[in-house]
Amino acid sequence: MLDIKQIRENPQLVQERLNGRSGNYDIQPILELDKQQRELEMSRSQLQARSNEIGKLVGQKIKSGVNPQDPEIQALRDEGNSIKAQLSELEPKEKELKAEINRLVLALPNLPSDSTPVGKNEENNVEVRRWGDEYIPQNPNILPHWEIGEKLGILNFERAVKVAQSRFTSLIGAGAALERALIQFMLDRQIQAGYIEVSPPLLVNTDSLTATGQLPKFAEESFKCADDDLWLIPTAEVPVTNLYRGEILAAEDLPIYHCAYTPCFRREAGSYGRDMRGLIRLHQFNKVELVKFVQPETSFDELEKLVGNAEAILQALKLPYRVVNLCTGDLGFSSTKTYDLEVWLPSAGKYREISSCSNFVDFQARRADIRFKEAGKKGTQFVHTLNGSGLAIGRTMAAVLENYQQPDGTILIPEALQTYLGREVL
Repeated sequence: MLDIKQIRENPQLVQERLNGRSGNYDIQPILELDKQQRELEMSRSQLQARSNEIGKLVGQKIKSGVNPQDPEIQALRDEGNSIKAQLSELEPKEKELKAEINRLVLALPNLPSDSTPVGKNEENNVEVRRWGDEYIPQNPNILPHWEIGEKLGILNFERAVKVAQSRFTSLIGAGAALERALIQFMLDRQIQAGYIEVSPPLLVNTDSLTATGQLPKFAEESFKCADDDLWLIPTAEVPVTNLYRGEILAAEDLPIYHCAYTPCFRREAGSYGRDMRGLIRLHQFNKVELVKFVQPETSFDELEKLVGNAEAILQALKLPYRVVNLCTGDLGFSSTKTYDLEVWLPSAGKYREISSCSNFVDFQARRADIRFKEAGKKGTQFVHTLNGSGLAIGRTMAAVLENYQQPDGTILIPEALQTYLGREVL
């Protein structure tokens, strides 16, 4: 959530930053409502002060011996009753204004950082670096991962569709083992890097999705339970971030690093016809997520470290990838700056996203009311939150099945995974 004070004091800057994003955002209605609300608040404050003054005057006069039925006291009481009637009308109006302002501000995305490239769409994203060109396979006959997976009997889409619907898959035998090995490998590496593992709820309430920015705007992207205020999580970012919702943390406890393996669930609304085959865009998929809570002055340095933690997995698996700095038009709703890691998929002949690492600064913390306090200092500050995939399991499996595919149709197991699987070849 943006700071209403920032919108009020720097409207031109806020509007310019919002104009760089995809979508149309107009802060003028917020400014007008904010002006009305502050005028009402001032009137209410003045009336409340006069009401308090009248109460004191009446008490003083009665204490000094004036008859309570004296016309002067009665006049003061009549004025006091009139003020109370006015206050009873102003207070609900002010409450309604605040609620409407809050609703409008919740619909605004985060402001892009100064180091986020300006651009309209993904074509304007900026490549930062590439790694592992020497590992790009030279075999010209690599099958797409879904084809080799079905040939090996480790992926079954047809039966998953029968059980559920399209955009689901079943992993069989060595396929299930490979996924489990990737999950454990990623968790082990991130724990070694200093992250504390969390196993969070897979169902979250509306407040949790609102806090991280999925609601109210992206309700159609999530699966909701019919009879409860519960939603299936789109990513572990939601439950892990909300573990600290409404809390004031001690400054000395920061930074806090968490990693979490969870299944994730997304409707993929708006992606009709895209990636209908394979493991790239499923309604249910597994992911190891990295979440950070840090002090404001360190958050952009922490973003670089977070990207490094995700890159370390790809490097250990010797999977070619590139790092891309997303432009303003391709930036996620809650993010101020995002790096995407894109892994090489030989069958497509291009890089595909496998991790998105973002700094949200205080945007999520304001929505979730997560603060920290420094010892000996007055007041509190909002923490800065960050998160990134470390990594998406299905997409990693797809990259392994393609980049390690051999001419005879077998799959070499990355050396880093061999002890987890107890085999060298699929």
